[in-house]
Amino acid sequence: MVAEANSPKVLVIGLDAGCGRLIRKWAGTGHLPAMEALISDGTWKWLKTTAESLHVSAWPSIYTGTLPGKHGVYYTLQPAPGLQGYRRFGRDQYGQPTFWRILSGAGRKCTVMDATYTHPEKGFQGIQVYEWGTWAWYWKPMSRPAGIMRKLRRHCGEYPLGLEAHRLGLAAFDPVELRDRLVRAAAAKTEAVLWLMDQAPWELFLTVFCETHPAAHYCWPADGVSDGIDPSGPAIEPLRDVYQAVDRGIGRILERVGRETTVFIISGDGVGSNESGWHLLPEVLRRLGFFAGPGSAGPENHGQNENGEGEGSGSLLKRVKNLVPADFRKSVAECLPNGIRDAINRRMDAAGVDWSKTRAYCLPTDLEGCIRINLKGREPQGAVAPGEEYRRVCGELTEALLQLTNPSTGRPAVHKVVQTEEIFPGDRRHYLPDLVVLWSEGTEISALRSEKIGTVSGPSPDARTGTHRPPGFVIMRGPSIPGGRLGEEGHITDLAPTVLEQLGVVPPATMDGKPWK
Repeated sequence: MVAEANSPKVLVIGLDAGCGRLIRKWAGTGHLPAMEALISDGTWKWLKTTAESLHVSAWPSIYTGTLPGKHGVYYTLQPAPGLQGYRRFGRDQYGQPTFWRILSGAGRKCTVMDATYTHPEKGFQGIQVYEWGTWAWYWKPMSRPAGIMRKLRRHCGEYPLGLEAHRLGLAAFDPVELRDRLVRAAAAKTEAVLWLMDQAPWELFLTVFCETHPAAHYCWPADGVSDGIDPSGPAIEPLRDVYQAVDRGIGRILERVGRETTVFIISGDGVGSNESGWHLLPEVLRRLGFFAGPGSAGPENHGQNENGEGEGSGSLLKRVKNLVPADFRKSVAECLPNGIRDAINRRMDAAGVDWSKTRAYCLPTDLEGCIRINLKGREPQGAVAPGEEYRRVCGELTEALLQLTNPSTGRPAVHKVVQTEEIFPGDRRHYLPDLVVLWSEGTEISALRSEKIGTVSGPSPDARTGTHRPPGFVIMRGPSIPGGRLGEEGHITDLAPTVLEQLGVVPPATMDGKPWK
C-alpha cells in the first residue's frame, strides 16, 4: 500500500558518510546509473554542514533543521550541565523535534527506517524501525508499533552485516571482506525498505543506507589523498563496489515510488584520509597546565626523555586512560569502542582528576579535538568563573593550540580552534564542547610540538584509513524541482523545512534552515 494517488509524497534517502565528490565522479563514468539519472533529472546542491566542526552532529541537524546549539547532540558520549564529565547520548536528548515528528503532529503519515542517531520520540504517531540495519547503535533494535520489527525479521531475516561500530572499535578491518559484507547488507536493506513501504500508507518515507559509513572508514585506500584520489584505480574498487550496491538499491526503490514522488538523496559529509591528532591532546592539556591528573607537576614538567622527546606511546596511553573521572568511569567504559574501553579498564582503579586545579579537559572523540572548560555553575566541581575568566581561558588555550606544529612537516598541526558559543548559539550549547580543535589535513599526526610543551608523541589508536570530511550534498527530483541543474550551495539544515513545505506544513520559526526553492 502507498498513500492516496492525489496525496503528495516525499522519499528521503540518507547516505551515511556518503561522499558527494566520489558520487559525482562515478556517476559521470556510468558506475552509478540510478544516481546519474537523478542528477540528470533533478537538482544537485553542495551543502555546508555542521560536520565541519562536529562530525556526528550532521544527522541531528538534518533531522531537526537546527544547529547543534539548539538540538544539543554531537557525539556518542557528551557532557551536560550539572555533570562532571560526560555520559552516553540517550533517549529524549534532542532539544528540538525531528521533522517527521512535526509532520506526524500535523496529521501526515510517516514511516521511518534506520534513521541513525535517533531514539523513540514522544508524540510521533507513525511507523519507525530502529537499529535493524544500522552501522552504529545509539538505541536498540525495536520498532513502533512493536509488531513491525517481528514481521520485518520474519520476512527479511536479520541484517547480514554482522558488525556494529561500538563493538568493532578503532581496529583495522580487511577492506575486501568488509566490501563483501556491505554489498550483501545493502541488498538486504533494499528488500527491507521495499517490504516496509507496503505495510501502511505513507506521505513521508525516510531511510538511511548506513553501508557507506563503514566503507568510508575501512575501504578508503591507506595511501589515499582526500581530494586527489584516483576514482578508477584498483585501490578504490572495494569502496566503489559498496556504492554500486547502494546505487542498485536506490534504483529499485525509485522504481517502486514512481516519478510523482519527490525524492531527496542526502549526506551530511563525505570521506577523506584519517589524519588527526586527537589522541595527543590530553597530554597537551596536561603540559600546558590546564589539566591536573594524578602526579601532574605543572606545565614546566614536560615528561621528556633523555632525547628531549615525549615519554612515548605507553606513557601517553596511560595518561589518556587516566583522564576518565572515577565517578563515571565504569558506565562510560561500557559504551566505548572495545579497544579504548579495554585500555581504560586496565587503569580504572588508579584514574583520578584534581578538579580544583583542572581548568579544561578533553571529551571523547575520534576525529576533531573536543575540549570542555571546567566552568563554575555548570560543572559541579568547576574551577573557572563564567564571564571574563572563561573568555580568558578559552583565549589562552586557543593561542597555545594554534602554536602546535607537526614535527614531520614543521607546519601547523591545527587548522582552526572553534569556540562553539560563537558558531552554535542556542539553549543547548552547554551540551557541546567549549572548544573544537580542527586538524590540518595532508599528513598523519603522530606527534605535536611547541615551545611550551616540547614534543608529545604516540601513534593513533585509530587504525581506520578513512574518516569524515565535508561537504555534504543533496540530489533532489520531483514534480516541482527543475532537472539537470546545479543549484546554489545550501546547508544541511535546509532539508527539514523543505520537506515540511513539500507536504504542506509550515516550518516552525525555531528552524535554522530555509526551504530550498
